[in-house]
Amino acid sequence: MEQTTDKAPRTQYHHGDLRAHLIETVRILVEEKGADGFSISEAARRAGVSSAAPYKHFNDRAEIVREVAMAGIERMRQQMDEAAKAASGDDLAAITALGLLYAKFARTEPGVFRLMFGLTKGHGQDPELREKGHGCFEIVKREVRAVMREGTPDAEIERRSMMLHMFVHGHAFLEIDGKHDVELTDEQEAMIMADISRRIIRD
Repeated sequence: MEQTTDKAPRTQYHHGDLRAHLIETVRILVEEKGADGFSISEAARRAGVSSAAPYKHFNDRAEIVREVAMAGIERMRQQMDEAAKAASGDDLAAITALGLLYAKFARTEPGVFRLMFGLTKGHGQDPELREKGHGCFEIVKREVRAVMREGTPDAEIERRSMMLHMFVHGHAFLEIDGKHDVELTDEQEAMIMADISRRIIRD
């Protein structure tokens, strides 16, 4: 993806929701430079507003970055929910679809993905961020529960859901860090996700 430099034309802000505009501007900067690679004054310039404008909506830089992470988690939760509900095929199709969506989100928004999982100091201790993260995991548990035998203990649902998450999460980071030895095609990735779903759910 082509990187935008500091000399890129600013997006002049005229009307509407300045808070949302700043969050989106910072999201783009996170993707370009990482969560710790820019300043509030740079974000203000890029947004086309004064350096003081962000402080009318946020206390400091950390709060804006936090909101980018919050929005990213909610975006991923919505996409996961939609992917699972739209899946068709065998009874594990929804679980496979969740894994594919998770990896796709990481590749599409790698900076935000890293941010969501605690790149910036303190996010791991943020109850609201953690609660939003649990919302994503609840979708996985929902789909696991749907294909397990009736009466399967909650602890077993939790265990298998966590196994799925651990595999897909590791795969996603290997992808965005360029650590896979072989570049997978979409078809190969789908086959692997389906295989993992079967092994974890049907063992």
